Amino acid sequence: MNRMAKAALLTRLLIALRNHGSWCGETHVQKSIYLLQELCSVPLNFRFVLYKHGPFSFDLRDELTSLQADDLLTLQPQAIPYGPRLAPTVGAQALANRFPKTLASYGAAVDFIAERLGSCGVNALERLATAVYVRRQHPEASSTECAKILAGLKPHILLENALTAVDEADQLFLETRLQPMLS
Repeated sequence: MNRMAKAALLTRLLIALRNHGSWCGETHVQKSIYLLQELCSVPLNFRFVLYKHGPFSFDLRDELTSLQADDLLTLQPQAIPYGPRLAPTVGAQALANRFPKTLASYGAAVDFIAERLGSCGVNALERLATAVYVRRQHPEASSTECAKILAGLKPHILLENALTAVDEADQLFLETRLQPMLS
C-alpha cells in the first residue's frame, strides 16, 4: 500500500475512532493500527516492538509526524494532563476521496477496530494490545500462561487483569477469523 493510500486509511480510522468515543491521542492510534494489522491483516506494514506501554511503532510515529508536516493531520491541544489529539485536516479528507477502493476494501476492518477500541482508555489499550502481542508470540500457550507472560513483561499489570486482556484478545482473534471481510 503506498503512502497516500495509508494516509487515506489513517484518516478513515481517526474519524471512525472519534465516532466511537476515542479522543485519538497517539496511544489510541498506535494501538489501533497495531490491532488493525495483527487482527485484520490490513497491510500497512508498520513494524512494531514491545515498548513501554505495549506494541509501538517508531515508523508509525515518524509517519504521523510527516503527515502533520504535509498538513494532512493536525494536533489539537487538550487540557493538562492530557496530550494532544490527532485530527485529519480538510486536505486529508480530500485525499481520502481519492482512494475509494482502498477505503472500501478495508472499511469494515477499520470500523471493527474503531468500534472495539474507541471507548477504551489507555490502560485498557495497553493491556489488550500487549495481550495480542503475547498471543502472537505464543499461539499454543494457555490463557493462563499468556497472562503470566504478559504480567512478567508488564509488572504493573495485575495477573487478573492480564488474564482478562488475554481472554479479550482471544475473543478478537476469534471474531476476526469468523468475519471474512476482516481477513
